[in-house]
Amino acid sequence: MLKSLPMAYLAGLRVVSLTAEKAAVTVPFKYLTKNPFRSIYFACLSMAAEMASGVLAMQHIQAAAGSVSMLVVGLQAEFTKKAVGLVTFDCADGGLIAEAIRESRATGEGRPVVCTSTGRDEAGDVVATFRITWSFRAKKA
Repeated sequence: MLKSLPMAYLAGLRVVSLTAEKAAVTVPFKYLTKNPFRSIYFACLSMAAEMASGVLAMQHIQAAAGSVSMLVVGLQAEFTKKAVGLVTFDCADGGLIAEAIRESRATGEGRPVVCTSTGRDEAGDVVATFRITWSFRAKKA
């Protein structure tokens, strides 16, 4: 991660689980992730939310035959509770991502997918919900 995503590495983001359908990424409350209000800075929460969906996308792209590009084209966020401690973002949209990649390979057109990443604190309370819109496009051979 240090080579590919140095800020995520410095912030302490970790992929804690990954399947074809679901991914979980943690972000800790620590010196490098804190804001002046004694909670996790929203940009660090955004990194973890994006990584939870992005690692799913990368896994499906790697499994697909041929090259597929991916790009974040939209982001919506809702913050519901102060984020302190260890926050875990879950994204269970692997099926949607796989279908978009299949459709793009079949049509040659880009396909958008809205992935939801939900962040929960150690007590299980939702602290933030992110909706990240990815665009997938199969590259021409």
